[in-house]
Amino acid sequence: MSRSHKSSRCLTLVAGCALGLLLVSACLVERAAPDQNFRRIPVDEYRDRVLASWLGQIIGNTYGLSYEFKFLDEPGPDAFPYGYGEMLDRVREVDGAFSDDDTDIEYMYLLQMERHGIEPTYEQLTEAWKHHIRTRIWAANRVALTLMHHGYEPPLTGDSLLNPRWFEIDPQLVNEIWAVTAPGMIDYAAGKTEWAARITNDSFGIEPAMHYGAMYSAAFFVSDVDSLIDIGTAALPDGSRFAGVVEEMKALHAMYPDDWQAARKELADKYFIRQPYNRFGWEPIDAILNGAAGILALLYGEGDIQLTLDLACAIGFDADNQAATMTGLLALAGGTDVLPEALLYPLDDVEWNAPFNDRYVNVTRHDMPDASLTDMAARIAEQGEAVILATGGRRVGDHYEIPVDARFIPPLELPALPPVFAAVGEELALDIFPHGDRDAVDWTLDGEVPGLRFDRGRLAGTPSEIGQYALRVSVNRGDAGAQESYTIHVRSENFAPLAERVLHNENTDGLNAIRDGSLTEPVFYSSTRSTPHRQWYGYEWADEVVVSRVGVHMGFPQEEWGWLVNPAIEFRDSTGGWTPVLELSIDPSFPKGETKYLQPGFVGYDFRFQTVRTNAIRLVGVAGGDPVDAPPMYGSAISELTVHSQ
Repeated sequence: MSRSHKSSRCLTLVAGCALGLLLVSACLVERAAPDQNFRRIPVDEYRDRVLASWLGQIIGNTYGLSYEFKFLDEPGPDAFPYGYGEMLDRVREVDGAFSDDDTDIEYMYLLQMERHGIEPTYEQLTEAWKHHIRTRIWAANRVALTLMHHGYEPPLTGDSLLNPRWFEIDPQLVNEIWAVTAPGMIDYAAGKTEWAARITNDSFGIEPAMHYGAMYSAAFFVSDVDSLIDIGTAALPDGSRFAGVVEEMKALHAMYPDDWQAARKELADKYFIRQPYNRFGWEPIDAILNGAAGILALLYGEGDIQLTLDLACAIGFDADNQAATMTGLLALAGGTDVLPEALLYPLDDVEWNAPFNDRYVNVTRHDMPDASLTDMAARIAEQGEAVILATGGRRVGDHYEIPVDARFIPPLELPALPPVFAAVGEELALDIFPHGDRDAVDWTLDGEVPGLRFDRGRLAGTPSEIGQYALRVSVNRGDAGAQESYTIHVRSENFAPLAERVLHNENTDGLNAIRDGSLTEPVFYSSTRSTPHRQWYGYEWADEVVVSRVGVHMGFPQEEWGWLVNPAIEFRDSTGGWTPVLELSIDPSFPKGETKYLQPGFVGYDFRFQTVRTNAIRLVGVAGGDPVDAPPMYGSAISELTVHSQ
């Protein structure tokens, strides 16, 4: 893979990819116009609001962690305040605040803004994710990370065709920083949040994060909760699913103005269920569900930080997210003076000179230093000033003049992806197109694949010749341009459908799923054991076939198991025994080690080896598992296994 890009001020990318499918979108956006509106905020007030927001998130995250997933089927008791709970033990241990996924990725993003500028690229953020995030990552975030290690870049890593957990809460945890650094610039904040949310999510799975981003940006000038909620809704796209959910929550609040439990029941009855789009996720971390819970906490909290914090916990589900985000929002709207001292100094028997002892201790991420909370907030504010100035604002004396109509202009990029595998005679579609007017962008393709046509960003057809083909795609609009190289492998006909038997280490129903032509569902999940063990998948034919390639498409793993370790290919030799093939190569490389944080699902591998003539061939390996959060369990998941002569 190679790439280049120049001035990146005119396209936003939205991408999706399955085997043989690449989707990239781009939309023209604007900087500040000469006649746009400005709002003024004192520099010291902006800095104080940023600090308040950061402290509020720390408070909410720490407080809420004691109640995370504690209240699912039923809400928590109406006996407030709850207090910090058992998380105070960790506060005492580190003598300050500690990192968690509700704050540490924002810290990582701050480091990338400081390193690369106020608008880091997807490519740069991908490198940061792969370097800093090695454990303690879940749901859509974890899937995105595994895809990055496999060779994909955002927004492919969040696309629903590759990331089947695209609808979960993840972007609501990690993206407040884009809005805190865009005070009053609601369109900019919502647009940048949307762009960043696509690292892990897609479709309406990004909408609660956008709503939150708009509220955070607006809260520098608006403190009324009802107004903030409406501003967030106005920032959502036409036909937004979450916009309708917000209106439902407002209606429930109006129907039960003094009974939050009744509103919560109706919320849970409708949204705390197995949704049709949820095939591989966990109901309590649905983005829409938790976004709705956050709105209810805001409505019933009526701007009171302690009450909103307790309600966020009591309404439940992934409670620490709502607690962190809503406490940070209300703190931002009011400044540091509105934060209760008891929340800032939670240890009665310890004397601190600053909230949380002015310590942020990294316990979650690789190669990220501990930091001072006040210094982190000051550094975030510095990035905010840079955003204001870069978008047409000014610093005049002790005030900022903020261009409130500015819009986010994402860097112009084409995402990387691993090799694409196809077969002669099987249809292939590679579609690269911008949002809106496709003709407004100039597309160029260097290279060709026999049997495929290129038309304004579309590459489609039926490959007719075996081979490895290098393509280079270029996109330009005005002075902005980007290029990316892609590789397409066209293999010979797939022999798997012709096999008389499907082979597996156990006699199990459902094995035909691995040769049904679908690269995603249905997935064949092996039985599991409490220890690693040898497994295999393969085919047997009535007559000998000539084989030099096997295509392995992994299924979507379970939380703690569902992959193979040290895979190899064996063939049945003339004595009837199994013999390893020679000169085996695997493209792309198989994940090294057994950690679940490197195991992608619904991805393909090309196993090539010295040609053999045989009547049976199989993929062998050790059943994978990584029992971090559950009892030991080892097994594998396969979506498709193909066999080719070349």
